[in-house]
Amino acid sequence: MSARLLPQFADVPADYDFVIIGAGPAGIAAAAEAHAQGARYVLLEATAGVANTIRGYQKGKYVMAEPAHLPLISSVPFSVGTREQVLGNWEKAAAGLEVRYGARMSRLAHDPTTGTHTVMTESGDVYTARCVVLSAGVQGNLRKLGVPGESLPRVQYTLADPDEINGETVVVVGGGDAGVENAIALIGRNTVYLINRDEEFARCKEGNIKLIEKSKASGQLLVKVSTNTLSVREDAESGRMVYAARGPLGEEEIACDRIIARLGTLSPRKDLESYGIAYPGPAPDATPLLSERYESSVPGLFVLGALSGCPLIKQAMNQGREVVAYACGKPVEPADEGLLREVVKPWRPRNPVGETLALIAERVPLFQPLGRLQLREVLLESRVQVLRAGEVVFRQNDYTNSFYSIVEGEVEALVDEQRVGTLQTGMYFGEIGLISGRRRTATIRAIKPTVVIETSRRTILKLIASVDGVRKNIDENFVRRALALFLGGALTPADIDVLLADGYEVRRYQPHQDLFREGDPGDGLYLIRRGSVTVTRKVEGRPRVLAYLAAGNYVGEMSLINKEPRAATVTATVMTEVLVVSGKGVDEVRARNAKLAAELGAKTMRALGDSAGLSQLSSARRRKLDFLLGQGLGEATDMLLIDEARCIHCNQCENACAATHDGVSRLDRVKGPSFEELHVPTACRHCENPHCMKECPPDAIKRLASGEVVINDSCIGCGNCQSNCPYGVIQLAPREPQPQPGLLMSLLFGVGGMARHAVKGDVQKKAVKCDMCRSLPGGAACVRACPTGAAMRLSAEAAVRSITRR
Repeated sequence: MSARLLPQFADVPADYDFVIIGAGPAGIAAAAEAHAQGARYVLLEATAGVANTIRGYQKGKYVMAEPAHLPLISSVPFSVGTREQVLGNWEKAAAGLEVRYGARMSRLAHDPTTGTHTVMTESGDVYTARCVVLSAGVQGNLRKLGVPGESLPRVQYTLADPDEINGETVVVVGGGDAGVENAIALIGRNTVYLINRDEEFARCKEGNIKLIEKSKASGQLLVKVSTNTLSVREDAESGRMVYAARGPLGEEEIACDRIIARLGTLSPRKDLESYGIAYPGPAPDATPLLSERYESSVPGLFVLGALSGCPLIKQAMNQGREVVAYACGKPVEPADEGLLREVVKPWRPRNPVGETLALIAERVPLFQPLGRLQLREVLLESRVQVLRAGEVVFRQNDYTNSFYSIVEGEVEALVDEQRVGTLQTGMYFGEIGLISGRRRTATIRAIKPTVVIETSRRTILKLIASVDGVRKNIDENFVRRALALFLGGALTPADIDVLLADGYEVRRYQPHQDLFREGDPGDGLYLIRRGSVTVTRKVEGRPRVLAYLAAGNYVGEMSLINKEPRAATVTATVMTEVLVVSGKGVDEVRARNAKLAAELGAKTMRALGDSAGLSQLSSARRRKLDFLLGQGLGEATDMLLIDEARCIHCNQCENACAATHDGVSRLDRVKGPSFEELHVPTACRHCENPHCMKECPPDAIKRLASGEVVINDSCIGCGNCQSNCPYGVIQLAPREPQPQPGLLMSLLFGVGGMARHAVKGDVQKKAVKCDMCRSLPGGAACVRACPTGAAMRLSAEAAVRSITRR
């Protein structure tokens, strides 16, 4: 049997139908399909064996078959197993294929006149082909730390055999799968730190997230998030390495024996462009322009695997089969086609999936930096909604956090029922709530029949973390909308262009870090897009709290107006992100925009008036406010407080909670800190950016439109949320309801909340936490059950008003 290629390839003069570059998973799958189709092919591998990237994995590494929901359509076997098992299976598969080992490609050229591709190896061998399948991977371009000391001898960027490292302190830098797997492999015999610059491990496979939390909970792995590397050096006195970083608690140093940095790879873009392959734009993380069948801008040159923006093994293997079958005129349906067909069915039920995806990519600029495969992945984690005219997507003050892209139609944004703008096809909305974690700032309503793509928070955060073009796009749109929103609609689009003429800067501050200090020169307007701050001023030599401001506010305008040094110190209460806009642009716009000048002036006068009153707070009230901020008030949307002066310790708050939740109380009245008469029991604060939502494998934790953070029945009991919560308010409880104490026992001994202590270890459990008694019409049972009114649930703003009010 011999293959019959498609007409555009069949008439190309060449020795081979396919020359396949790289014997990784995509290359082996492509060669296996070419063999099955009877094509004349050769598989060129630069090294001495198949799957060099997999071979470079650490010894005994567990290779996962992700994505789990995606079927494998390649004939080459692949399933979950160790590195050695996977390699063994692939070596057997390759034994029957036409493979040339030690054949490193040195040149690739295409003759546009004849269509012939010419491949030359470093040894001088020349191959001509009708089609070239490029699946060489990206592992030859490792990304380095980018700080002083990055090339010291004991800083390494790969790990071959973790068993060779024993009794050492090792710092592993990297929040992706490679870094996590290296760290996990080293625990037990070493002291291991895992450093992640992001807040969560958004780029990791679900299985690795579970391993992180299990190892962290057991104390075997020391995890530091939101931590950036500053430098690496050798200590002359001790002979050890010193790793310096800046994290949530400020700068710190770790004495260690070695540093392993797994920071991913750099795309060999220059090489690919030299072959004639086109890219959609200049972004350094962009992937090549490819067709639905992975054909590049060079006819007959196909790009697969990591080079196409698809690093997962199963997807790469499916690509290999699809490409060869397509070129041979026997196309197979992509493995995810059926799943995507269901996603887009509400909008285009009878159109081909590929056509619909192309239309989405064309209409939504945000998705243009994505490769076609990346877009397919995003759609698999999304939902297409068809809206009627007048239908509301979400309402102002809702706490939902999905992200929406408009692919057809138009919506309006309403603030206090007044239209403040419209959004058309290609635009998106929902990023302010997603990033800040606070309530929706506007109501979004369809003006006419409209189609939107609703994408989960976790998927968008993953895109922001991994695709620079997406991050920049969302950052720029956020700052434009934030300026218009935070400044009360006083700005025109032209004004915003002026404000941003000198650009803007995204700054992140750790808890207790100053944004600026009293007496500093004014350098710009600070828009708080995430977190919260306190504003303090020295009065009679002592700092006095003037204000507490959460995301959605701005600071720094007073110095810009009066041209004097900063009149106060602004300090982050929790991890806080701000957008800093140049003061020069503010001056220019104020000079020509009377409305903006009036808005800033009015805010300044309000601030001065507020500070005059707040600065007279008694020292006891100031300490009380500082106490609450130290207990997480700065990120809370609803905090349970108990007035100990009224509390009679009857425990009815706990009993009522247990009675409402199958015998398991979601609060612990006794535990928790106190200051004077104010007590903060162990109970959920429903944080703006819930720590518990990070790294939840089944995505079981949701924020409802009314603000409650709840855990649904898809919870698998992994304990990640329990480990991530800094306030200890989540527990693992039996899935089946537990026997509740009788009324007499509750009255005599107050044991209603004791169900949490009586759970056997072998019972299947799920995570539980306060859900604000959302199923009860009267609200939180703990508050309603308190006979003296000692229990209160307050928002952060209400708590501040309660403390500061005379």
